[in-house]
Amino acid sequence: MKARELKRERMVAKYAQKRAELKKAGDYDALQRLPKNASPVRLHNRCKLTGRPKGYMRVFGISRIDFREMALKGLIPGVKKASW
Repeated sequence: MKARELKRERMVAKYAQKRAELKKAGDYDALQRLPKNASPVRLHNRCKLTGRPKGYMRVFGISRIDFREMALKGLIPGVKKASW
């Protein structure tokens, strides 16, 4: 799944300029003929370590589970378990 998502990211970057030009011109028929994966809407945030799609923490780029494990081990600077 991580490889598939990476492939989509590359395709979005490849067709970004062409999509922008076609949108500006209003040529929606040509937009429909572009590959489906060229649309940025099809991208999904995934954990950089495990590829997990749910529980993604945007600030850190990892899932909540990996974040918790790394924070408890002290691998993320400035993050510690709250206690009051």
